Amino acid sequence: MTKPVIMTVDDDRDVLGAIERDLKRYYRNDYRILKAGSGHAALETARELKQRNTPIALFLVDQRMPEMTGTELLSKAAKLYPDARKVLLTAYADTQTAIDSINQIGLDHYLMKPWDPPDQRLYPVLDDLLSDWTAHVRLPFNGIRVAGARWSRQCYLAKEFLSRNRVPYQWIDIEKDAPTRELVSGLTDGDMTHLPAIFFTDGSSLIEPTNLELAKKIGLKTQAKELFYDLVIIGAGPAGLANAVYGASEGLQTLLVEHEAPGGQAGTSSRIENYLGFPSGVSGADLAHRATTQARRFGAELITQQVCGIRRDDPYRIVQFTDGSEVPCYTVMLATGMAVRMLDAPGIDRLVGAGVYYGAALTEAAAYRNCEVCTVGGANSAGQGALFFSRYAKHVTMLIRAENLASAMSQYLIDRIKATPNIDVQTCSEIKEVQGADHLEKVVIRDKDNGAERIIDTAALFIFIGSAPRSDSFADLVERDEKGFVLTGPDLPRTARGIKGWNLDRDPFLFETNVPGIFAAGDVRAGANHRVAAAVGEGSAATYSIHRYMETV
Repeated sequence: MTKPVIMTVDDDRDVLGAIERDLKRYYRNDYRILKAGSGHAALETARELKQRNTPIALFLVDQRMPEMTGTELLSKAAKLYPDARKVLLTAYADTQTAIDSINQIGLDHYLMKPWDPPDQRLYPVLDDLLSDWTAHVRLPFNGIRVAGARWSRQCYLAKEFLSRNRVPYQWIDIEKDAPTRELVSGLTDGDMTHLPAIFFTDGSSLIEPTNLELAKKIGLKTQAKELFYDLVIIGAGPAGLANAVYGASEGLQTLLVEHEAPGGQAGTSSRIENYLGFPSGVSGADLAHRATTQARRFGAELITQQVCGIRRDDPYRIVQFTDGSEVPCYTVMLATGMAVRMLDAPGIDRLVGAGVYYGAALTEAAAYRNCEVCTVGGANSAGQGALFFSRYAKHVTMLIRAENLASAMSQYLIDRIKATPNIDVQTCSEIKEVQGADHLEKVVIRDKDNGAERIIDTAALFIFIGSAPRSDSFADLVERDEKGFVLTGPDLPRTARGIKGWNLDRDPFLFETNVPGIFAAGDVRAGANHRVAAAVGEGSAATYSIHRYMETV
């Protein structure tokens, strides 16, 4: 653990050297002793230490410095370290100034120069102050810190990215933490719209980072290690992970590309209770972590990148990334899954991340403890979400367009929802509007049968209303249906000239698209059964078709 700091400041080199010597002789085992030759240098060091989350236990500062008096320095330093003990080194003529500082800045003590002998005139005073500091101050979190505003969309997205990639972090609300707000203000030149500020243990920081910038900083791989691959899988949801496990285990040089976090939409599920082999259920995050570990053990490589297209250069396929890099390969698996469909209602867009969330948003659940919350949607993901939030929220209102839950939800979930006293299901309901200034406050509900409207006071709205396939990046290359799902195998349209883009004598394999060597599995594929187990089955089964194709390359 990082030692707390004692900082001493004096513009006289000889005095500064002497006090540093005495402090190190007595406190070096328990504290790190730092010195500064001016108030400005001391403040700069204090800011750097704050970025590293290094605690300062005590400031020992000379009063008479030309650029900045000791009192002025301690007043400014207290904005960064309000709990640090403050001691002035004074001459006899400065006694009244020191006394005034007790009232003005909460000075803890003042010492006359010289302090010899230190065993009698220095150490006893500092021992008392440091003992009091140790008893009342909790040492800071030693890890990544995310500082921002509760209702900031970018802050929410950064927390989700870290959480889903299983990276521990501490959340700091700058509206409630004045020292951190002071630090962030200095990094953003006072523009507090550029959030979050993310601080790392090496003292560096990122302001409003992209997923790719954050991925690089936390140590996720963003560049492929090899120059060529047998198989590149785009999307690390259940289908992509299964394909990676079976492809790598059967000897294919495999690269798995994901732009957010392993697990896809399934990875955000609070609990999957009908997955084979887990009688007590398993969270989506845990299932994704297990599958990722398994794929890596067989030699699959995972990188965080955003794919923007695929280029065909027979017999190769070149996967293109948004950062301009490319990876060539023999085969590509499209396992990009689904993107959450946006709810079309006035007020929604500006409140995303400020009370309105798409999907489970597990990182936000504790923030709504004992609050009224709503969910929108009637499929299994909505049911699992409602059950999860019912553990925290005072009351959960489920809003569904259908006349009952049975039309889209598994019976075991329906039974559990009925047995949960703080969940209320309102059928035939749709969102007309959401209201709130800087965060969600009310939801206007309309009965879709008779048009009657009502208003619900709610702190959060979690939306599970279906999805659209993530296939736009490949629209000019592979055949899709009218909804954007990728067509494969026998579902590909045929004309008198055959299949568009197909140049082989054989028919496409079961999971193969109209471009030889490019396959699709899971939710992005037309005709897929939108269940986790089905996606895993497709990703696994597609490996056989990939091997058959590889035999012809």
